[in-house]
Amino acid sequence: MQNAKDSFYMALRTRLAAINPERTILLRGAVRPGILAEEAEAPFSQLPNDVFILRWLGLGVDFDLGSTMVAEQCEVIYQTCGTQSYGGLDRGRSLSEMDEELMAMVQPFYTAKLNYSATPPAPTLTKVFWDEPGFAPVVVQRDRLSRTASMMVYSYQEQGE
Repeated sequence: MQNAKDSFYMALRTRLAAINPERTILLRGAVRPGILAEEAEAPFSQLPNDVFILRWLGLGVDFDLGSTMVAEQCEVIYQTCGTQSYGGLDRGRSLSEMDEELMAMVQPFYTAKLNYSATPPAPTLTKVFWDEPGFAPVVVQRDRLSRTASMMVYSYQEQGE
């Protein structure tokens, strides 16, 4: 499933850079698109604002098909305090903007599956595909608004995975 998770993350990262090139994060001295895979980063004492965080949850496997299909639930967490220039009073607008960006990032609902342990990444024979995201209600914590969206990500296992 690692190739599928990497491919999903890289597809969303590439799409975000095209949708909103200004949504970035400075991390370990490098400016990157504002999306992170939580499992691939050092632990945060508090999740960063105005960035999408991918968190992988439960795993399922279906052996009854011609090829083994695996599915893992992906939770996308994001939060904002709005902008300083508006004193945070635009936090609702900022969260809505992130909602729209996420909806745009996940379409189309598939991408090529690549093996990122090779340099350059090697294409595989199958694709990664996912469901439409389900959006949880907004959570208010003092001056911060946050939301979680969840979707299932699917992939066929290939030989050697």
